Amino acid sequence: MNTQLLYKNEKTKILPIELIARIGVFGTFIGHGITAYGINPKWIPLLTAFGFTGEQAVFIMPYIGILDIVVAVVILIYPIRIILFWALFWAFLTALSRPISGDSILELFERSSNWALPLALIIIRYYPKNKINQ
Repeated sequence: MNTQLLYKNEKTKILPIELIARIGVFGTFIGHGITAYGINPKWIPLLTAFGFTGEQAVFIMPYIGILDIVVAVVILIYPIRIILFWALFWAFLTALSRPISGDSILELFERSSNWALPLALIIIRYYPKNKINQ
């Protein structure tokens, strides 16, 4: 097995696998952020399933979009633990909103990478080092 992805490059001090995960989280959150900022009508039922009215959903969606964009940029540049935990929580909640709003449970599983990548970053960056990460 090629283990190059598991070791830090002396120039960058970032694990290549970490960089890949950071880019993945960035892509998820920047895409969702831009879409939410533009008020995607398809996402209104996802918010109303949690008790918001349609008008409230339209009002808060751009703010959610801005927050998602900020999360995307922060995680790409320097993934802070609390931001990673927020990304994990928010991505799981948004994936869960699909079956709660009446979509198939498969929609939750289809979006598992959206919350699994922040979880992977948390483990890579902040949990006890083992032989792989040294």
